[in-house]
Amino acid sequence: MIQPGTPGTSTAAETPAPAPRLPRRRGIEFTLILLAVLISVYGYCAVGLAQHGTLPPGAVHYGAGLGLLALLAHGAVRLRAPYADPLLLPIAVLLNGVGLVLIYRLDLETPGEREAPAQLYWSTVGVALFVAVVVLLRAPRLLQRYTYVCGVAALVLLVLPIFFPPLNGARLWLRIGDFSIQPGEFAKVLLAVFYAGYLAANRHALAFSGRRIGPLQLPAGRVLGPVVAIWLLSVAVLVLERDLGTSLLFFGLFIVLLYIATGRTGWIAVGLLLASLGALAVARLEPHVHSRVHEWLHPFASIDAGQGAGQIAQSLFAFAAGGALGTGLGLGHSILIGFAAKSDFILATAGEELGLAGLSALFLVYALLVERGYRAGLALRDPFGRLLAIGLASIVALQVFVIAGGVTGLIPMTGLAMPFLAQGGSSLVTNWIIVALLIRISDVARSQYDGSAAP
Repeated sequence: MIQPGTPGTSTAAETPAPAPRLPRRRGIEFTLILLAVLISVYGYCAVGLAQHGTLPPGAVHYGAGLGLLALLAHGAVRLRAPYADPLLLPIAVLLNGVGLVLIYRLDLETPGEREAPAQLYWSTVGVALFVAVVVLLRAPRLLQRYTYVCGVAALVLLVLPIFFPPLNGARLWLRIGDFSIQPGEFAKVLLAVFYAGYLAANRHALAFSGRRIGPLQLPAGRVLGPVVAIWLLSVAVLVLERDLGTSLLFFGLFIVLLYIATGRTGWIAVGLLLASLGALAVARLEPHVHSRVHEWLHPFASIDAGQGAGQIAQSLFAFAAGGALGTGLGLGHSILIGFAAKSDFILATAGEELGLAGLSALFLVYALLVERGYRAGLALRDPFGRLLAIGLASIVALQVFVIAGGVTGLIPMTGLAMPFLAQGGSSLVTNWIIVALLIRISDVARSQYDGSAAP
């Protein structure tokens, strides 16, 4: 009789339990993508019915185009990132679709301008780059090898617009004939990679070296010097170009990642103090910024002077007209804001025609996108991937705060573009790249806990 425990035998206790298999949730992602496309097509049809009383003739083509792009992106995620967060891609599709609807709605008020087709073209470019990142980038940590290359490339992109003529008081664009691009949009992703790579490699030295001044632990200059130098150069270039919105974004990104890397809450206080001092100095010394601050403090001064309502005043009127539930898609008058109605102030159209309820829903969607990015980063064991995910999600969060604050009169206008929503090819393409990187990071974060995944 063979006794348990003798050679050649095994017991249930000795047999390892099978590793739990994580659900991939690609079916949930597909269902949410379908819902996002249907919501966008419904909004497109609602605009046509409100404006002309009939369904717009391009509704089928619009729905098919957006749906095809969404399916291509979903196919890439299903094949190359099967464990990715199932909410990231549907959120991007929904925001992109709503942005197309709002731009199309404003196109109807400007017969000589047709920006929605161009935005759909840039959506195609963005999804193509999304697919390329998801398919070709095997692991986000590979980007850490190019930390300094990304830092230098970001500075080069920021310097290029200096050699081109300004537009609306700022040097942001590279224009060659009818083609234009905004290099600063791509530079923010490259700087996020640089900050994440450098801070991940030096996080212990940043947190535990140097001298203490009061409650703040200042790292050694040789450790903090390179990252501060890159940040100062980027901000200096942006100030020369009068691109203060992007400079504020870069400063916020730098402080957030420095805090995450070191765990020192004092950096938040230092960041707020330096931001306040810098904003005060620039507002006093730069005429372009001074005029924006004056308009922010006195939005109705132009009305009192008999010159008509300015952009901030028109934006506030739009929000007031929308009320709680909005006037309905296609029934507002936010085109009165002027040339920036489709870009800087497109949120005013959403506030007027969707109301406080619709605007709150949009903010919740953005908040969910940022939260999923943070969650992916915090679940990752790799310090570089964690910092990169938090940095990319923070870019979206900072942009939404700065833009929404400017449009609603909370802070002065800075000229950034609302992610996915506003007209602008460079911004749209960059946001698709950000979502692709977050999807790759979330795939790695979830697959590392799945024993059935391939090593």
